[in-house]
Amino acid sequence: MIDRAIEVRAPFTDEVIGTIQSADHADVTAAFQRARAAQPAWAALPVRDRARVILRFHDILASRRNELLDLLQREVGKARRDAVEEVLDVLSTSRHYARDAERLLADRRVRGIIPVLVGAQIRRIPWGVVAVIAPWNYPLTLTASDSVPALLAGNAVVVKPDEQTSLTALWVRAALVEAGVPGDVVQVVLGRGDVVGPWVIDEADYVMFTGSTRVGRIVAARCGERLIPCAMELGGKNAMIIRADADPERAAEIAVRACFANAGQLCISMERIYVHRSVHDAFIEAFVRRTRALRLLPVVGWGGDVGSLISATQLARVQAHVDDAVAKGATVLAGGRARPDIGPFFFEPTILAGVTEGMVLCDEETFGPVVAVHAVDSDAEAVRRANDTAYGLNASVVGRDRRAARQVAQQLRAGSVNVNEGYAAAWGSVRAPMGGMGDSGLGRRHGDEGLLDYTQVQSIATQRALGFGAPAGWSDERWGTALLSAVVAMKRLGLK
Repeated sequence: MIDRAIEVRAPFTDEVIGTIQSADHADVTAAFQRARAAQPAWAALPVRDRARVILRFHDILASRRNELLDLLQREVGKARRDAVEEVLDVLSTSRHYARDAERLLADRRVRGIIPVLVGAQIRRIPWGVVAVIAPWNYPLTLTASDSVPALLAGNAVVVKPDEQTSLTALWVRAALVEAGVPGDVVQVVLGRGDVVGPWVIDEADYVMFTGSTRVGRIVAARCGERLIPCAMELGGKNAMIIRADADPERAAEIAVRACFANAGQLCISMERIYVHRSVHDAFIEAFVRRTRALRLLPVVGWGGDVGSLISATQLARVQAHVDDAVAKGATVLAGGRARPDIGPFFFEPTILAGVTEGMVLCDEETFGPVVAVHAVDSDAEAVRRANDTAYGLNASVVGRDRRAARQVAQQLRAGSVNVNEGYAAAWGSVRAPMGGMGDSGLGRRHGDEGLLDYTQVQSIATQRALGFGAPAGWSDERWGTALLSAVVAMKRLGLK
């Protein structure tokens, strides 16, 4: 018999905290069959009833938040304040979509080609079974906040979490079922992404994927072969611009959170900072001082500022990026080394200067607590260098003059830009869409788009009188001329 057991380990200690069973191909097929059979009844429920279920899920999460915070810390190794951000996100997202779903999903009437004679109706129809392929870094957010709008839209959902953080995904599924989602409508299939992931894509009607750009290309190609839609949030090499009018101390406070939240394991965290030369030295002094003061603690509970990296693999990647940069001439201003004395995968928050082309860290996403700082002479130079990347996920502009900072923000090629914040302002504004440009992905979370993307559009046009064929006794020429004249007259009447 093949052993399909996978150990789940706590990054703080590398101790085993659970064991999961990997799905085989038959398990995945069966999960989708159950979901597909259950989906029509779920979609037939009034949107209002589905929304009530999601609001009950919100309340369950709120009432058991400490239990969930403990689980996130144990399974991901993050500081508690970073775990709090995940819970806040899911609470906000659930309320947002539950309260807007009825409005967004309602049938809508629009004018037909000829007023009165033709009427048209737009309907929103669920895709069927949505696959949510979630990564390990934010397992609550990227399981629940993608499943919630898909479920509200009337889809069934099959979640494929990363094997390192499957316990959180199972917690989410149990809470959704407790809230009233039928068990077959929301399911979790476990296992390694390179094994189970392709089976999931081959069964799904729509795929929501979060992960690396490299894997995203593979997912998109497989979806393309099947002609099914997909949305994906991928990698980033996000840039922060600190303008000449910025308060160096305030800018440093923003930068610390923007660069080192979740130990830098955050797609929208900052890995590049472009600071105006006039405030460069003062900013560096404040940034280094604040960074060195951060507390690295392997504890479940409050007290630590920065948590652990997820695994030995991630630690090796971060160390390799730093070592390569230093070997090629970069200077370490803070951090720069692993801390096995604290925990097996801890790495100090690291600030580098002198990072140049040819260093791996210059162009590739590190996905760890490492940032490169560069001095610039103007906003224009900062914008040019910030945009010099294939990625386009998130960015930040810091300065006292908010209007001028917004003008800089509008020049940045990124799906979201934060003014006087690093990422939380844009991410937390759930009524505004969030997603990437370029190699950072397709589609959007949040906003109206984050729900409507889980539907396909059906248009129904009703001919109320006459028709498009010539009436009895009319020649085609006479009828064609009359139709053209009627349509031209619509402009004079101010009609679209």
